[in-house]
Amino acid sequence: MKSFFVCLFFCLSLAWLSGCKPSKKPSLSGDEPVEIADFIDFFPEANLPFQVADTSLLKKDNDSLRISHKIFSQFVPDSILSVSMGKMNQPKIYPLGKMKNTETYLLAKVINGNNRAAFILAFDKKQQFIAGMPLLKVDADPATQQLSSIDKKLTITKSVWRKNSGGSISEGKDVYVLNNDAKNFMLIMTDPLDDAVAELINPIDTFPRKLKYSADYGSGKKNLVSIRDGRKKDRVSFFIHFEKGDCSGELKGEAILQSPTKAIYREAGDPCSLQFTFSNSAVTLKELEGCGSRRGLRCSFDGVYPKKKESKPKKTTAARK
Repeated sequence: MKSFFVCLFFCLSLAWLSGCKPSKKPSLSGDEPVEIADFIDFFPEANLPFQVADTSLLKKDNDSLRISHKIFSQFVPDSILSVSMGKMNQPKIYPLGKMKNTETYLLAKVINGNNRAAFILAFDKKQQFIAGMPLLKVDADPATQQLSSIDKKLTITKSVWRKNSGGSISEGKDVYVLNNDAKNFMLIMTDPLDDAVAELINPIDTFPRKLKYSADYGSGKKNLVSIRDGRKKDRVSFFIHFEKGDCSGELKGEAILQSPTKAIYREAGDPCSLQFTFSNSAVTLKELEGCGSRRGLRCSFDGVYPKKKESKPKKTTAARK
């Protein structure tokens, strides 16, 4: 019996030494090449929604978590940093967070001389780099405050506030989404810091519009229901943005065609459900389930949106000889 327990203890010890002992994560502070999986795994998991403020980038970091520029450059083109940070002169790079959906997003803090910024980097399912951009860059203006956020749909909002000399507050905002096909982060809405007309950018404007009801609907510059062909024959892509006084809403996705004139948007994990009913002159929207997270509480996506005329390039006539 004694020999049995000795043997059992020996086997358990051997198993622990060979496979059960936790492996130590490789250091990324040196010059030795590492695998992309180790690079991504080095970033801590982050919960959505996620926010980073300019003041948080001024805090001192733990140098044991520092990523060397040489290793960082293995997986991220140097131009992503240098365009906004200038020539890289022994930059300090630290992991801020990681979030996964269809793609993997990494957030990194970069210090290069007097420049400090947070960057967002996107990788595909095969862990190949897609795109990157500054999430927030600290400025030298004491009158401004900055906050950048990423919501549960991975929509990126960069906000800035400025205290004016008269005591009033000006606010600016830029909204981005990842365009996987174009391999960049696309600006879909901008609200300038200075008093100016905000420009609404349609992120699906270049999508095919071969289906009968693929068109733009709505009225004015701030109210748009854009319908384009979907990735599959039974789907349509859509982008909705409206502003009605103090109320606004926005939603982007794909709806499944239930019939030639009706489509419904439903997505796992999203309580919002929206019905589209098409006619030759308009599209009617009806909320089947609450979409409160995508709009103000006192307004709705419900309504009839008239079809807009498709703008056509002007024909030029040749000058007579």
